[in-house]
Amino acid sequence: MRIHIGTDHAGLEFSTQLQHHLASQGHEVVDHGPIEYDPLDDYPAFCIRAAQAVVRDQADGLETLGVVFGGSGNGEQIAANKVPGIRAALVWSIATAELAREHNDANVIAIGARQHTFEEAVSFIDRFIATPFSGEERHARRIAQLAAYEQDGILLPDPREAAPRPDVLDASDSFDPEAG
Repeated sequence: MRIHIGTDHAGLEFSTQLQHHLASQGHEVVDHGPIEYDPLDDYPAFCIRAAQAVVRDQADGLETLGVVFGGSGNGEQIAANKVPGIRAALVWSIATAELAREHNDANVIAIGARQHTFEEAVSFIDRFIATPFSGEERHARRIAQLAAYEQDGILLPDPREAAPRPDVLDASDSFDPEAG
């Protein structure tokens, strides 16, 4: 499997170790940066490039996923999710790594490199890579709704729009503070 990774200065050391780990597992690793430590670098371009590569590879029929990380993983997840076709999940446990794939068919995960040991983070990444999407109808339906919104901005109808609304001024439903 091809694995695209992107980080910032906070995850640079982690990135180097991760590349070796993933390659030793037989994965093709594509690093989207950074290539050197710069405490003032910015994660968006690195993470967006990794996410764009995942979308391109998936469109070409390649088996591919992405991993983005930084200090907390939050900004990196936000950046990756700006790319149409990406479903990036912030992962902080084995369970969230599994659910990201099983229920959401996430194609990118974000991890806080300063929040976990290398061993913990690698266990999340390995589980994410090994877990298939369940394909259950309810999950596929929800993912399709997200993709449709991403494409045309249309949501399913709001069920509250069709429901009758109570008349708050209706005297028959008045409040009596003495009724106790």
